[in-house]
Amino acid sequence: MRCVLGIDIGTTSTIGILVRLPDQVLAIASRPTTLFSREPGWAEEDPGQWWENTCAIIGELLAKAGIDAHEIAGVGVTGMLPAVVLLDEAGEVLRPSIQQSDGRVAAEVAELKAEIDGAAFIKQAGNGINQQLVASKLRWIEKHEPEVFSRIATVLGSYDYIDWRLTGTKHVEQNWALEAGFLDISSHELSPALIAHTHLPASVVPPKALSHEVIGVVSEAASKATGLVAGTPVVGGAADMIASAFSAGVTSEGQVLLKFGGAIDILVATGRIAPDPRMFLDYHLVPGLYMPNGCMATGGSGLNWFAANFAGGERQAAQSAGLTLHQHLDRLAAPIAAGAGGVTFVPYLLGEKTPIHDPFARGTITGLSLSHTIGHVWRALLEGYGYAARHHIEVFRDMGHRPAQFLASDGGASSQVWMQIVADILQAPIQLLKGHPGSSLGAAWAAAVGTGQVKDWSGVGAFVHYGEVVQPNLANAAVYADGYRRFRDVYESLKRIHRGEP
Repeated sequence: MRCVLGIDIGTTSTIGILVRLPDQVLAIASRPTTLFSREPGWAEEDPGQWWENTCAIIGELLAKAGIDAHEIAGVGVTGMLPAVVLLDEAGEVLRPSIQQSDGRVAAEVAELKAEIDGAAFIKQAGNGINQQLVASKLRWIEKHEPEVFSRIATVLGSYDYIDWRLTGTKHVEQNWALEAGFLDISSHELSPALIAHTHLPASVVPPKALSHEVIGVVSEAASKATGLVAGTPVVGGAADMIASAFSAGVTSEGQVLLKFGGAIDILVATGRIAPDPRMFLDYHLVPGLYMPNGCMATGGSGLNWFAANFAGGERQAAQSAGLTLHQHLDRLAAPIAAGAGGVTFVPYLLGEKTPIHDPFARGTITGLSLSHTIGHVWRALLEGYGYAARHHIEVFRDMGHRPAQFLASDGGASSQVWMQIVADILQAPIQLLKGHPGSSLGAAWAAAVGTGQVKDWSGVGAFVHYGEVVQPNLANAAVYADGYRRFRDVYESLKRIHRGEP
């Protein structure tokens, strides 16, 4: 059978996958991306780098697989959500993208909350009024970069931008539109009234597309840049966490995906719409299903930040041992007992999204003494993300979901130390996925469905392979229950200080 191509525009890397249908991964390739944080709480990236990475990756995939580009039947692109890319009338990028994890918009969120009936908004838009909304980011630009605001002709997401570079056709995929706050969940269509909260005309948001809908074909210009054949169909694409959960096999009630990427996503599948302001609501890739989810502002990006800025002294030791710096830090943390010697690390390094939705939140380390080492602090950071995951699971249960099976994917799941910590904090087994390609596979499968290469969505199960099950250590339950309470208390105690209140 023919092949399909998936590209993932991720926070820390761009990843591509080439799949020969029905069940063979021919090649995977990646390139790093750079996250800029020029001010506290800011998170920006260069869309040009995403496109350069995409072009390089496609060439590498074709070379690795040893196939001709004529064998590719369709292309799907996935990416972080809802990153904001702004184009002028000529199609030039006006500024770096504002990422989904960006926390600069506290004043604009407060402004929206004062203007809008929150209950009516979530009933219509499916999501609450929080820093995720694109309207809040556009209002920030209106205030602080008026020259940029005046030139905005098009607002796109990360994978929508790559689709446009591939096809010359502008659209926004339905989950970008939903989390942006522009989609009416009763009609499943873009709402001019919701878009009006941006203070821009509705025309700046292109038409909505379904994930598997063919939105265009590879243009002559894109063919020259990428090596793809002009005329190759491109589908609408998908939010990265939704594509990852789908390709991990999360399609039934009770299944939960813990996605340890640049940010940490926690997702459940359901057949019902039940909006809750604490969490995000998205469409599942499978029509008729939905995927309520939470997303931490950081995850792997937080670990990368800590390693780059505070663990440089360990780099030589890591190299001597033939380990990456992260692996070396894991080795230092492994023998330290649960609770990290009383050190608590609250990793709200870009504010925090779900479930607290607080752009004023900040990273905090408490309990340090001269007896502690970098291993203690690294373990406390891993535990902090585990406590945040537990907070999400508690909220899902409060929403009426019944988390029963926990699956773990993406780069962070390769850390045995981290996965044991999470299993111990949740006091639940964690099923690791073996060789899971992640979000790029979900995008490729959407292309396979949309171009008619496969008849249904279930065939992706051929790529789901289970690895080790990490069993919780019951002896750590009490320590982590106390640690979780302390984690929550630290945030609540410092909330007033972080907000600058007297």
